[in-house]
Amino acid sequence: MNFEEYLKSIENDSPPSQLSETLTSLWWDKKGNWDRAHTIAQDIPTKEGSAVHAYLHREEGVLWNADYWYSRAGHNRPNIPLIEEWRLLVQEMLGLP
Repeated sequence: MNFEEYLKSIENDSPPSQLSETLTSLWWDKKGNWDRAHTIAQDIPTKEGSAVHAYLHREEGVLWNADYWYSRAGHNRPNIPLIEEWRLLVQEMLGLP
C-alpha cells in the first residue's frame, strides 16, 4: 500500500484489515477518533508503537507524557507541525522513504 492508498482508505468506515497496529492507530487518529487511536497505540510494545503513542499525546497537548513516549521511542519531540509528523509516521510505518 502506498501513502495515497492509505489516505484514501480513511474515507471508509473501517481501516483495511492488512494494516499494522501502528498504521491502524494512525488511521483512527486521522479519522477523528483519538480515543480509539490511543487505545491501540498504548498496547504496542515497540519503538514504533511508542512513537505513535508520543505523537498522540503531543496532539492531545500533554507534552510531559509525549516526551516520555518519545524517549521510549528513542527520539526527541519534533519541532514540526502535527500534520507533518503524522505523514512521516505513516510513511515510516508503510516502509516508504
